[in-house]
Amino acid sequence: MANLKEIRNRISSVSSTMQITSAMKMVSAAKLKKAQDAITAMRPYADKLTELLQSLSATLDADSGSKFSTQREVKKVLIVAITSNRGLAGAFNSNIIKEVNRLASETYANQEVSYMAIGKKANDAYKKSNKVVANHSAVFDDLTFENVAAIAQELMDKFVAGDFDKIEIVYNKFKNAATQIVMTEQFLPIVPVEGEANANADYIFEPSKVEIVEQLIPKSLKTQLYKGIRDSFASEHGARMTAMHKATDNAKELKDQLTLSYNKARQAAITNEILEIVGGAEALNN
Repeated sequence: MANLKEIRNRISSVSSTMQITSAMKMVSAAKLKKAQDAITAMRPYADKLTELLQSLSATLDADSGSKFSTQREVKKVLIVAITSNRGLAGAFNSNIIKEVNRLASETYANQEVSYMAIGKKANDAYKKSNKVVANHSAVFDDLTFENVAAIAQELMDKFVAGDFDKIEIVYNKFKNAATQIVMTEQFLPIVPVEGEANANADYIFEPSKVEIVEQLIPKSLKTQLYKGIRDSFASEHGARMTAMHKATDNAKELKDQLTLSYNKARQAAITNEILEIVGGAEALNN
């Protein structure tokens, strides 16, 4: 009977877990729709703005280029790792940490690498290394363009001041609820598009190209970072919804197996009791 009680407790525990994972799946599904609409709406604008500025930068002379496109010898690198504040999202966070580690150990093995954490999971992964220059995990509590713009401005200031020679951002790009693509984008310095030097030859710019680039580059960089964080935010809910869906299915399967085991054990216990009663009755008759 002790075995039956243990199985009943496990069934109860699995049922509670299944209710929790099912609820988390529904919550993530509801949040995913809003986050997906937001990133889908802004992605064409952000991509076109970046493309335009890269094209304009390619037509400028080296001496007239923006301070944000200055190419320096890469000695200090800052990697902006964008993760989530919570777990239970499958490999969502671990994929980012793995890619950041690969960049630090392979691509920038000969450079001094520091980190900026956007998301508690990134901060937890690198805070012991004492190389986290800033932790902006709170941005997810109020994810607005203004709050992200402040982070982008901090990155721009650090680059212009010479604190870092190159800044990379690593995030999950949203494809669909079941698929997230790990992206690594160079944030600073801005890389002009090759082969498009004459792409804007038929345009008359007012004011000059230099003024346009100087005014729009900060906005473009802020938009680029906001897009990356928005992509990551939508990816997080998609990954969590998928993970919780699988967890719910696994819990249901485990519950069915435990129920079958419970019924078999209960049947065996009843059979043993009947055999004991019959054996006792025969003993009395003899």
